[in-house]
Amino acid sequence: MGLTIGVDVGGTKVAAGVVDDDGAIVEKVRRPTPSTDPEETAHVIAEVVDLLAGKYPDVSAVGLGTAGFVDEDRSTVLFAPNLAWRDEPIKKKVEGLVGLPVVVENDGNATAWGESRYGAGRGQDFMVCITLGTGIGGGIIVDGELNRGRFGIGAEFGHFRVVPDGRRCGCGNRGCWEQYASGNALVHEARDLARVAPAMAGRLLELGEGSPERIHGPQITQAAREGDAAALECFKTVAQWTGQGLADLSAILDPGAFVIGGGLSEAGDLLLDPVRDAFGAALTGRGHRPLPDIRIAELGPAAGIVGAADLARI
Repeated sequence: MGLTIGVDVGGTKVAAGVVDDDGAIVEKVRRPTPSTDPEETAHVIAEVVDLLAGKYPDVSAVGLGTAGFVDEDRSTVLFAPNLAWRDEPIKKKVEGLVGLPVVVENDGNATAWGESRYGAGRGQDFMVCITLGTGIGGGIIVDGELNRGRFGIGAEFGHFRVVPDGRRCGCGNRGCWEQYASGNALVHEARDLARVAPAMAGRLLELGEGSPERIHGPQITQAAREGDAAALECFKTVAQWTGQGLADLSAILDPGAFVIGGGLSEAGDLLLDPVRDAFGAALTGRGHRPLPDIRIAELGPAAGIVGAADLARI
């Protein structure tokens, strides 16, 4: 089908790229997301598509990956927690603005598809992708096809509840998995430790310019790579929750592989090793069943763009 455009629509940025048949991004642009204005968001999407399509007139279709519930027809965003989209007919709007066919998909599904086709999930008939970022997203690949659930809104892994009446989640419930195993969860652990045990968290506070509120993911990863005990403890805590969740998903889905993506996955083995340990300790029937592989995603932040662009070809 040649060139297509993939657009990753998040709460803070709209990132778009022209993608070829091999999953390579030919050119990419980025704009801030006007997240409180649905009409303006549609126009920003159209702006980046028009910019890229103007340079590459052979572009034949557009795939939009967005953090939200997308209907079974891949046309309407039913609900997006970080955008002012409620029953938003975004396919119709963007098609009317750019004059190209548009497919809409959840960003976790788009990432899973990208990794399945061109990344760490290649060759896996049954793969589960988990994205650990601000929250937790993901997607399910079965027999080489994206499994979206009956109504198109499956694989919202971050919102299965692991702690009854636990931490409040942006979805409106309490105790969701993403409150304990995500980039935000890692930051929560580090800041909490810095408040209650500043002597132990000295290096984290140093990197945060003396304030717990200025400690962010990159500083925690830096300190952990330096061997800082406090940072490593934070990673271990989040990894334990992650491994436990993967074990629960394995009991339900029994995939051949888990692919871990999202910003937190950039920590590599700092995250992966303790996740594998926690998974092995929590897996039901351990020692008497085949183990799925657990691996880090390969496409990085580009996975959503690549996956959305490829889904536009289907």
